[in-house]
Amino acid sequence: MVSETRTGPPAPTAGRGPVRAAVIVGALGVVFGDIGTSPIYTIQTVFDPQDPHPVPIGTANVYGVVSLIFWSVMTIVTFTYISLVMRADNDGEGGIMALITLLRRLGATRGRRTAGFLAGAGIFGAALFFGDGMITPAISVLSAVEGLRIVEPDLRDLIIPITVVIIVALFSVQRRGTATVGRLFGPVMIVWFLTIGALGIAGIARHPQILKALSPTYALSFATGHFHIAFFALAAVVLAVTGAEALYADMGHFGRKAITRGWLGLVLPACTLSYFGQGALVLGDEAAVDSPFFLLAPGWARLPLVLLATAATVIASQAVITGAFSVAAQAVRLGYLPRLRVAHTSESTIGQIYVPWINWLLMVSVLTLVFAFRSSAALAYAFGMAVTATITITTLLFFYVARTKWRTPLWLVLLGAIPLLTVDALFVAANLTKLVHGAWLPLLIGLTAFAVMITWARGRVIVTAARRQAEGPLPQFVEQLRSRRPPLIRIPGTAVFLNRGSSTTPLAMRATAEHNRVLHEHVVILSLDTVPVPRVPDADRLRVDPLGYTDDGIVHVTVHHGYMETPKVPQLLGRLDPAQTEGPIEVEGASYFLSKIELKPGPAPTMAPWRKRLFIATSYLTSDAADYFGLPRDRTVIMGSQVEV
Repeated sequence: MVSETRTGPPAPTAGRGPVRAAVIVGALGVVFGDIGTSPIYTIQTVFDPQDPHPVPIGTANVYGVVSLIFWSVMTIVTFTYISLVMRADNDGEGGIMALITLLRRLGATRGRRTAGFLAGAGIFGAALFFGDGMITPAISVLSAVEGLRIVEPDLRDLIIPITVVIIVALFSVQRRGTATVGRLFGPVMIVWFLTIGALGIAGIARHPQILKALSPTYALSFATGHFHIAFFALAAVVLAVTGAEALYADMGHFGRKAITRGWLGLVLPACTLSYFGQGALVLGDEAAVDSPFFLLAPGWARLPLVLLATAATVIASQAVITGAFSVAAQAVRLGYLPRLRVAHTSESTIGQIYVPWINWLLMVSVLTLVFAFRSSAALAYAFGMAVTATITITTLLFFYVARTKWRTPLWLVLLGAIPLLTVDALFVAANLTKLVHGAWLPLLIGLTAFAVMITWARGRVIVTAARRQAEGPLPQFVEQLRSRRPPLIRIPGTAVFLNRGSSTTPLAMRATAEHNRVLHEHVVILSLDTVPVPRVPDADRLRVDPLGYTDDGIVHVTVHHGYMETPKVPQLLGRLDPAQTEGPIEVEGASYFLSKIELKPGPAPTMAPWRKRLFIATSYLTSDAADYFGLPRDRTVIMGSQVEV
C-alpha cells in the first residue's frame, strides 16, 4: 500500500454552515427511504397470523401496538440518533465506524483495554450493518411490489421478476453518485411522504379516537399488562425504526442539520400519520390487517400507490447502500478491509462516494435473498436482528465516547444510557425468539463480515511488521549506498519506486541494489498522501526531500492530492524542478517499480490456520496499484517479496 491518509482540518461537508433546501431534498431522496417506507409492512407484520408468536387483533392491542410503534420511533430515532448519537462525528463522517475511530483515539491515551473491547463490539455492529444492507433492498422492494396482489391477484406470479429487474436497475445507477441519485429521488420522496400522510389523515378521520394512542400510557399499559404479547410484538415493532443506523451512516453525505430538518419537518409527521391511520383502519375492519397500508387508499388509487411505493422502496434501498459505502470506506481507512477502489462523486462533500466492489457484492446478495425467501413476510423475521443489535452497540459506544471524550458527568450518562440500553436490550431479546425463523441470517452475515474484518486487521499488523523489518530504515540504506565498496553501477535513466513513506526502503529498490548491484542515475522514491480536501493547489502538491545528500541522485518526493483527484504519477513527475531532484528526470523513459508482497501461511502461531487462509484470500481484493496511479504498463516492473503470515 503506497498511499496514506493524514489527519488535517475538517473536510468540507454538507453538515457545516447553512443548509440549502437542495441538500435537504437530496437527503430526503437518499437518507430516509428505509425508515420512510417502514409503514408499508410494520403493522401488517405485527398482526401477521403466520407469525410464530402472533398478536391477537383487538381494540386494546391495536391501541397498544400503535402507541408502542410511535414511542419506539421517538425513543430510538428522534432521541437516541437525531438528538444524541449524530453529535458524534469523525470530520463530518457518521456511522458506527466513526465511533470506532473515536474509540481508537481514546484508546491511545487512556482506557486502552475498555476502548479496544468496545471497538471490537463496534466492528461487529458494522458487520451487522452490511447484513442490513443486504436485507433492506430485498424486503423493501418485495413489500411494495406485493401490493400488486391487492390490486389484481392474478399478478402474483410477476412479483419476483419485477423485483429482480428493479434491484438490478437500482445497483446499476449507483456509480452516478449520491448527489445525482438524491436529486432524482428527492422529489419522489416528498410526494411519497405527502401521500402517506394524507392517507393517514383519511384513516384517522374514520376513527379519530386512535389519536389517544399518542399518550405513552397506552404503550406502557400494553407492555406491562400484556407483556407476554408485547414482548414478542417488539420483534415486528422494530421494523418501524429500521433505517435509524442508515441516518447516522449517511451523515457524511448530507450533514446532521439537513437530516434533522428533513426528519422533524416531514418524515416523522408523515410516518406517524400513516401508522395511526392504519391503526384506525384496523379498528374499523379487522380483515384490513392483511395489508392495511394499501387498503387505506381508495380502490382507484391503489395501483398508483403501488407504483409510488415501489419507487419509494427503491429509495429505501438507497439509504443502506450509501451507508454501506461509507462504512466500507471508513473500514478501509482504519485497516479493517483491504484497499478497495473508492470513487468520490462530489467536490463539495467528502462523504459522497461509490465503492464498486461493495455495490456488486450487495446486488448479488440481495438477489439471492429475493430468490431464497420470495416474500417480505419471510424476510421480516430476519430483518430486526441486524437492526436491533447494531442500534444497541451504537448506543453503548456513544455513551462511552460521551463520558470519556466529552467528560459528560457520570450521573448524566447513566440517566440516558440505562433506559435507552434497556429498551434496546428488550428489542434484541425479542428478536432472538425469531432465531430459528430467519433471525440467524443477519447474525451469520455479521459473523462472517466480522471474521473478515478482524482477520484483515490482525494480518495487516503482522505483515506490516514483517515488511518494515525486511525494508529497513531508508536513511540507513542511503548511507550504506554511499559507503559501499565497490560502489554500485549507476546506469542512465530514471527509476521511480513507489513507497508508503520516507521512513523505510522500498523493497524493490533494496532488491535491485543488493541482487543486481545496479541503480539508475536518478532515483525517485515516491509516496502519495491523500488529504481531506477536494483538490490540492499546485503550490502545495509536491514536497521533495534530498534524504541528506544533494549529489547522489536519490530523492524522496511526497505528492499531496485531494480526495477528488486520481493521482497520475507520470504527469506529477513532469512538474518537478530539476534543481530539487539533483538533475532532470526523464519522465518519458522512466521505469516504475512496485513492491508486491506474496503472502503464504507460515508455522508461526500468529493466527489460527483458517484465519491465515482467510487473510490471504481477502488480500486478492486489493485494487491494482499500477492502474490506480496511471503507470505505463510497458515501463512498470513489479518485484515480489514473500512474507509468511
